[in-house]
Amino acid sequence: MARGDRRAQGLARVAVVVRAGTAPMWWLGVVAAGVGVLVPGLTGRRIGVMAGAALFIVAAAVVALVRRKRYTALARAATRAGRHDVLQDRAVTVRAWRRGHRWWLLLAFAAALGSAFALPAAGGMLLAGCGAGLRLKAAWLGRLERTEDALLWVRVDWLAGNGGRPAGAAVKAYRSTGIAAGDAAPGGARRRAAALV
Repeated sequence: MARGDRRAQGLARVAVVVRAGTAPMWWLGVVAAGVGVLVPGLTGRRIGVMAGAALFIVAAAVVALVRRKRYTALARAATRAGRHDVLQDRAVTVRAWRRGHRWWLLLAFAAALGSAFALPAAGGMLLAGCGAGLRLKAAWLGRLERTEDALLWVRVDWLAGNGGRPAGAAVKAYRSTGIAAGDAAPGGARRRAAALV
């Protein structure tokens, strides 16, 4: 966003958007892996679980590290949020992401279950690894916010139609607020009640 554009905008927390997929991916992956262990599969359970463990680690690392330079550049160029900007609640942001990704999540879960017939548990562990990677990325964003002593926000209309991609090509800049703004703590977690008082 150009610095001269000071019109009021609806803003969503960057870390909340990133973190929104953590729980569904993790739990769907855990369930798929648990069911997958019950299936002998073509390779056998031992090979499937070992392959799944490797996929979990790789997926978590890739998801956690991808586009960090883009996030950092947008954070450094963040402009202060205006007085009339509307800060979106954490629950609204999470609900929008999950509603926008529900079919993708169901397809990923089905694929993870189906892959158990070839590699038991591997597909579920891959999906859980993606969830863990998002959690690590959100934690990294939280450390960045604490270092800068500012929370990072993105214009809602710059997010993808499914409520995601907070560092996508459509995002031109972030907005920033004080560390106490909104109802989410640095990193996108739910702010504790004591911190809201």
